[in-house]
Amino acid sequence: MISRCTFAVLFFVLGKHFLVNGLGCNWGTRATHPLPGNIVVKLMKDNGFNKVKLFEADPLALRALGRSGIQVMVGIPNDMLASLASSVSVAEEWVSRNVSYYISNRGVDIRYVAVGNEPFLKTYNNQFTRTAFPALQNVQAALIKAGLGRDVKVTIPLNADVYETDAGVPSGGDFRADIRDLMISIIKFLDNNGAPFMVNIYPFLSLYADSHFPIEYAFFDGTSSPVVDGSVTYTNVFDANYDTLVSALEKNGFPSMPIIIGEVGWPTDGDSNAKIEFARKFNQGLLNRISRGQGTPKRPSPPDIYIFSLIDEDAKSIEPGNFERHWGIFYYDGTIKYPLNLGNNRNLTAAKGVHYLARQWCIMAPDANTMDPNFPQSINFACTYADCTSLGYGSSCGGLDIKSNASYAFNMYYQTMNQQKGACDQFHGLSVITRIDPSPRASSCKYEIMIDTSRHEKDENPGTSSAGKMHNSLVFLAFFVILEFSSLLFLIL
Repeated sequence: MISRCTFAVLFFVLGKHFLVNGLGCNWGTRATHPLPGNIVVKLMKDNGFNKVKLFEADPLALRALGRSGIQVMVGIPNDMLASLASSVSVAEEWVSRNVSYYISNRGVDIRYVAVGNEPFLKTYNNQFTRTAFPALQNVQAALIKAGLGRDVKVTIPLNADVYETDAGVPSGGDFRADIRDLMISIIKFLDNNGAPFMVNIYPFLSLYADSHFPIEYAFFDGTSSPVVDGSVTYTNVFDANYDTLVSALEKNGFPSMPIIIGEVGWPTDGDSNAKIEFARKFNQGLLNRISRGQGTPKRPSPPDIYIFSLIDEDAKSIEPGNFERHWGIFYYDGTIKYPLNLGNNRNLTAAKGVHYLARQWCIMAPDANTMDPNFPQSINFACTYADCTSLGYGSSCGGLDIKSNASYAFNMYYQTMNQQKGACDQFHGLSVITRIDPSPRASSCKYEIMIDTSRHEKDENPGTSSAGKMHNSLVFLAFFVILEFSSLLFLIL
């Protein structure tokens, strides 16, 4: 995975089994209408999540996590690696502003700093190869200078493509030849500082990348085509992938290196295999293994695992695929997508106290004609500035007719623009506002109503006028437009 918010399943008391470290989650904030921090923290606590991984030092998230009892991992984006690598003083300033301050002044329980995010992906063409390790070293030095070296550990979240097996079985695992020396240096550094190796493993992406991949091998229920590695039989790709890493570590002199799974999960939309039933099957299977205390053949105890992700993010980059915005076990507003048994008779609990915009939608006018010359450009315009990934082939709204496609696109734009006056009038007379829910019956397709961020701002800051503040949605929209202009310009007819 390339970007994030992530639901981390670590280990706690489930049924009769003792599992260490508790239940955690990754929390991403790339949303046009993000859930307020206090609601997200309450959501995590209501569901027993006591650890969270952030992808950047988001001030609103960190403030909300203060004195919450939730342990925090703070991420550093790849675009900051060069500056951090250039000077220890830059790293010291970052640690002072984003770690020391929140620990001392806000009571945030920061335990890890994640330096970069999958910086050695092959698709990055060595863009971050020379800066990731120096940045890691400088951040570590800055933490030590701040007196936090023992309590806050550094690591680098890595993609599983940093290791491979020429033999086709886990026991043949080794680090990628082009970065092998660099990987050994990083691992030695982590080991010397008592820090873990962090890797992201995505069985879904194995299926997404290879149409011939045996789908049952992606889950935990067994397969008719297992991988036999000597005396060991692998029935799922997660175990095989993880043990390939273990073999690579063993082969290079680190047999006991602690491992954290930084991201693992299954999306629910944006691809024909990104289905709610598949996501529930995968995540429930993973939770069941954790509740049994089941690890892999090479490491019988389960590792710390962060499942991707807590909440959907409608402004994430879709460069890897439309599914990128749909990894959450909760929808964008904290409602539950599918049931999960967390063990000990605990089920997921939805977010509370969420305020919504008015119950109204922007749809294609009944008398509008799809042959209107403005029709194609109107849909393109809507999908340039709003999230239309659910309209793609195999997605939840992929089976709509032409008019319904247009209505979905118009409404997503209208909601993204906070239902502002005139927002539904951008489509050359083809649209109209309705107060009757247009979501098709007997379908998983839903025409959304967005969160009312202005009401939440008043709730969290009762003495501040919202008129003097820029809405979070518009801040993220600016990011969204820049990032996605080329990738979202599509027409689904």
